[in-house]
Amino acid sequence: MSETKEKLFKGGAFLIEDLDSDDIITPEDFTDEHKMIAKTTEDFVAGKVLPVIDKLENHEFEYSVDLLKKAGELGLLGVDVPEEYGGLGLDKTSSSVVTEKISRAGGFSISHGAHVGIGSLPIVFFGNEEQKKKYLPKLASGELLAAYALTEPGSGSDALGAKTTAVLNEAGTHYMLNGEKQWITNSAFADVFTVYAKIDGEHFSAFIVERDFPGVSTGAEEKKMGIKSSSTRTLILQDAEVPVENLLGEKGKGHKIAFNILNVGRYKLAIGGVGGSKHALEVATKYVNQRKQFGKAISSFTLTQEKLATMASHIYANESAVYRTVGLFEQRMGALNNEQLKDGREIAKAIAEYQIECSMNKYTATECLDYVVDEAVQMHGGYGFMQEYEVERMYRDSRINRIFEGTNEINRLIVPGTLLKKAMKGELPLLQKAQSLQEELMMMMPEEPGTEPLGQEKYLLKNAKKIILLGAGLAAQKYMQKLENEQEILVNLADMTAEVYNMEAAVLRTEKAMGKSGEEKNKQKLLYTQIYVQEAFNRMEAWAKEILAGVETGDNLRMMLSSLRKLTRHTPINVIAKKREIAASIIAAEKYTV
Repeated sequence: MSETKEKLFKGGAFLIEDLDSDDIITPEDFTDEHKMIAKTTEDFVAGKVLPVIDKLENHEFEYSVDLLKKAGELGLLGVDVPEEYGGLGLDKTSSSVVTEKISRAGGFSISHGAHVGIGSLPIVFFGNEEQKKKYLPKLASGELLAAYALTEPGSGSDALGAKTTAVLNEAGTHYMLNGEKQWITNSAFADVFTVYAKIDGEHFSAFIVERDFPGVSTGAEEKKMGIKSSSTRTLILQDAEVPVENLLGEKGKGHKIAFNILNVGRYKLAIGGVGGSKHALEVATKYVNQRKQFGKAISSFTLTQEKLATMASHIYANESAVYRTVGLFEQRMGALNNEQLKDGREIAKAIAEYQIECSMNKYTATECLDYVVDEAVQMHGGYGFMQEYEVERMYRDSRINRIFEGTNEINRLIVPGTLLKKAMKGELPLLQKAQSLQEELMMMMPEEPGTEPLGQEKYLLKNAKKIILLGAGLAAQKYMQKLENEQEILVNLADMTAEVYNMEAAVLRTEKAMGKSGEEKNKQKLLYTQIYVQEAFNRMEAWAKEILAGVETGDNLRMMLSSLRKLTRHTPINVIAKKREIAASIIAAEKYTV
């Protein structure tokens, strides 16, 4: 990829470290190979998937199977599978580009994602040599199709509360699995399921379960609000006979597989959210250009322009953030030796380091998609409510993303919880930084931001990090071990942390681009960054006030609000004018532009 400095960053360290623009990987760093696989994916979706989307929506899943096999022929199922097992063994950026570009395929993108991600990766990362040789070549080609079975009727977000059991038979040759797994993507046609069950009712473990094993069946197709072109059924296990050699990983260590795979699922959902958002913006822009009201195109109305620009600025920040996370994976994997790179557990560990970043990407990008698609429907007016318009399906399809791979609420709680664990273990000196900040604020004099491009944005970003430390430090002091019960405060901290990650990603991406090709050629990026940082900072200020009022009272509260004012003092920019400038470029191109 690009020349990035040989640095390895700890997960969550961005809160207390200052980064250079060379430290991150951005979409502008894509190689010709990345662009080629992006084009292959785009052509596949446009030429093969979209012409039969109505048949997929009608649950004619023989088309899904055929399309997945065609994707296998193109190499679009084997990007994450090592070459020695029949895959392409490409980098994480290639895998991410495929995920972004296939997102236009609606529910079919969920079928593809479930197969290549959560379906195949448990074996890539945790399978032994025999399991990899047996399954991976066929999964990479599409000869076998995969699914992932974790959720149960009684355990959604509480995955470890699963009731499915596994008991070794008397001969010691097979585990007998009993239970039900709910809402399993690809279950109408999957050949191989990664299934979680408790051995003897207590050791949470993972198994590779084939559809043809005795005792394995599926229920009826679920009637869903959206993603109708993906299959969702219950997986039923009634004395299902699973050979002992199909235990995946170690007995009782299934949680390690589940949580690592969820991290992958989360950042891939985020990338799909970015791809879907870009497409929704394009559909909306084309519509407002051709739709006339009061004698002129509705794209000429400044309120329409404001909507387009705000949508695009959110897309830019989220796109910058998700590829920043992919870059973190690349950098950490680049530090592994050849032996470690062959050990899937080392790869999973490299991804697990960035659990915080994966969770933040998941909830910000899926909410960005919901917001963008909602505005796209609004711009279509009554037509947006009609099924013959693509935007109606996009609206229904987008909603599930905030629920699966861990609800956005669960992912929000993971962020401050993991940060505090890292702080308590001494991995991140967050509490020490928060303490020294309180002393610094007493003596702090107002600063003025620099006048250079991005000067104000860097100033706001620096203070935004301090605002998080202020809120987190005070909350930790007051509640100590009971902080985990104060979920409203934790969620505010999570949202502030995610905003800082997105703000910084946008700032560094724009700075990197301007360093290479100047300000004029990157005007749109600069405008996006200015708008996003300004509006995100305003949101952070409101959340910080809420935290302070929840933690302090009386004179202490007034003193802390005074400290907050020192950190939030700035001259706002004219976002109205800047948004009109952004919109002009989007309207002319009829798509998201950078």
